[in-house]
Amino acid sequence: MIIKPLFVILVLVVFVLVWVFANTIDKRKWVSFLIAIVLTPFAYYYILYPVMNIFSSYHHEKYFETTAWKEKPAFRYEMLENLLQDSLLVKKSRQEVELLLGPSEWFGWDDNLKANSEAQWNYNLGVKPGVFNNMQECLEIKFVDNNVNDIRQYQIEQTFEEKD
Repeated sequence: MIIKPLFVILVLVVFVLVWVFANTIDKRKWVSFLIAIVLTPFAYYYILYPVMNIFSSYHHEKYFETTAWKEKPAFRYEMLENLLQDSLLVKKSRQEVELLLGPSEWFGWDDNLKANSEAQWNYNLGVKPGVFNNMQECLEIKFVDNNVNDIRQYQIEQTFEEKD
């Protein structure tokens, strides 16, 4: 998990609120402090975090790991920011990209060819958590002269087939 300033601020706010609540139970400061230390993680992950996921698309981010990328494709969106910020794909060859990300899941459409192009690799990143989110995250990597030229993140609406 990448610790960001927003995460630290939210945990501190939850700690203060739990500490204020614990002061109403017992006036001894050390008891209130212990109660707040123990209950803060539970209050954050079981109260605040689910509520945040309902009303926003905030989610935890992780460092990029090749094995996690390949084994858990539904959680790739957690590693995308780190992958793009650290420029891990810049000027890489197709073989290096395939070694990091695995083979392309599908090829992108090229209007010039009027067909799918092997120079445009696409990967499914999963769906960010959220009650009202039905958008699937995707990553497109374009190659020119066998090297990465462009990286683009986009969303497509997730649709489900109806059973007859």
